[in-house]
Amino acid sequence: MTLLTPQAELPSAPGNDDEHHKVPLPSPRSTPSSAAAVAELTRLLFDGGARERGHGRWRELIARDTFRHRPGLEAAERAELSYAWLRLVNDTAGAPERLADDPAELAALHEWAAIVDGGGGLCTVASIHYNLFLGSLLDHDGGRDLSDFTSLRRVGTFLCTELEHGNDASALETTAALDPKTGGFVLHTPRPGAQKFMPNTSLTGGPKSAVVAARLLVDGRDEGVFLFLTPLSDENGLRPGVQVRRLPMRTGAPVDHCMTSFDRVPLPRSALLESAHGRLDAEGTLHSELGNRRKRFLRSIGRVTMGKLCMSGAAIGATRAALAIAVRYGGHRQVSGPRAGERIPVNAHRSHHGPLLKGLATSYAMTFLHRRALEGWTAHRTDPDTERQAEAERLVAVAKSWITWKAREVTVECRERCGAQALFAANGLSEFPQYIEGTVTAEGDNTVIWVKAAAELLFAEQPPAGPLHSPTDTTQLTDPRHLRELLARAESIWRDRARTRLRRGPSGDPVARWNGASSAALEMVSAHARLRAADAFLDAVDRAAEPGARALLGRLCLLFLLQEASAHSGDLLAHGHLSAEQVCALPELVDDVLRELAPHMSALVEAFDLPDAFLDGVPLANSGAVSLADYALPPE
Repeated sequence: MTLLTPQAELPSAPGNDDEHHKVPLPSPRSTPSSAAAVAELTRLLFDGGARERGHGRWRELIARDTFRHRPGLEAAERAELSYAWLRLVNDTAGAPERLADDPAELAALHEWAAIVDGGGGLCTVASIHYNLFLGSLLDHDGGRDLSDFTSLRRVGTFLCTELEHGNDASALETTAALDPKTGGFVLHTPRPGAQKFMPNTSLTGGPKSAVVAARLLVDGRDEGVFLFLTPLSDENGLRPGVQVRRLPMRTGAPVDHCMTSFDRVPLPRSALLESAHGRLDAEGTLHSELGNRRKRFLRSIGRVTMGKLCMSGAAIGATRAALAIAVRYGGHRQVSGPRAGERIPVNAHRSHHGPLLKGLATSYAMTFLHRRALEGWTAHRTDPDTERQAEAERLVAVAKSWITWKAREVTVECRERCGAQALFAANGLSEFPQYIEGTVTAEGDNTVIWVKAAAELLFAEQPPAGPLHSPTDTTQLTDPRHLRELLARAESIWRDRARTRLRRGPSGDPVARWNGASSAALEMVSAHARLRAADAFLDAVDRAAEPGARALLGRLCLLFLLQEASAHSGDLLAHGHLSAEQVCALPELVDDVLRELAPHMSALVEAFDLPDAFLDGVPLANSGAVSLADYALPPE
């Protein structure tokens, strides 16, 4: 058939004469994308004006020479360096308390800090200090003098999970008993399993204070878990009663992770972080607007939701950096061509550029979904409408899991596409997947987060589905809106399955009933995440003002939607939403979009706006002929 765009017939990519199943939508041409198109893509990725207000200064900061990768440092040296970099971040922030209270600015910091030294150290200590520690202090009453923390005379850390209490942190065992003699509290670790696991509490980085989650005891009565501001160390070392044991260095984050416990450490009355969720009067009576201890605990650690946005942002930043390195490497790396003596870039092969283009489509979807979740949380985190607030929080949680899982998948693919050379630390690529492993677990394990979201979504009221015509021919599959509706049907299919299985479960055994429904419910959440990402992507295409950028972004969005619809093709076929002809056509349609996008790979990563100074410091990103000087130690 003849394939036409609304403007003109699309030229084939050089060296490719296959004409079947071209997509009849505005398409980028095979010539390089214009600077205007790249600039428009950058604007869309980085929120327009917010790019300079938020992203701009962090991008400029990490472009400095001091942030270049330093292979060969010992783990302890890298941990020290993370705190030195934290001080540069603090100087750049100007008003650290404003940074801690600005979700967009804080998330932007994580996107750029994550590319430094393969992610890890700087991102971890910055997230803990500004979000979990300083943010928790700001979210509670007290009128405290925060100057020690905003000046980094004291580094802040956050002690919540324990060795035997991770995802069930509301059951933690550390206690803070009200002392009737002093009016203060006695902080204590009752047994080894209650040691705080694995905060950065060593003497590395200077004196530290912590926000410690502990069970408030009043006259032996358990009032639930609250937060307590606790000094851990000073210029002379650890404070009396504070016991810290350094853990072995873990993969992906050169940070001083430790086990921490308390042996009847006295705290002043002002140590208790109070707000509407709980206040203790002079007689030792607790007053709260919330009805139970679990709700009080969740309110007190509300910064974990912002932490999910930070972890998502960090994973996105690492993914974009990995893709930029891999695409540049594929353009430089020469391999044998089809003719004797001919050399061609490895990116010329579909088997090489195909996975990278799919990763690019996913990374754009990840970014746009993150922007949507961030916008919703910023608007509704203090919303008196608790339902809207709960919806915004749920999207943050769902997005965090999907984004960090996808980041792991894409960065592993980038490493593999660069071969054995990508395993060397000098190239800064192999450490990204290791760091992202930490984001999968931080601020709540991904699967546990989705289990909670599944329980909420299973019986939540759903918006009416859009129109979906009966399957006809393959041209339907070139309509992004039609593909979007197919994803909505996939979510509905899994929701119906989960509801049916829950109803059929054994009565009187809630664990068994949920076990029977949980697999389908988790698939429902997975489809929901992809649908929300698709909506955010489609909105970004609609906002594109420059024609070349709109065409390029539209085709990238189509690639994302085709991939996601393909993953559900069996169910969609069984329920009559796809025909057998359409299912068979999906792989060819994906391949055609890959062919059209292949000449634009460099433009798509150029829009990530990574500093030249960063890319110049990565051997793989600059030449396929990597000098031994980039890797080799001095001769023996």
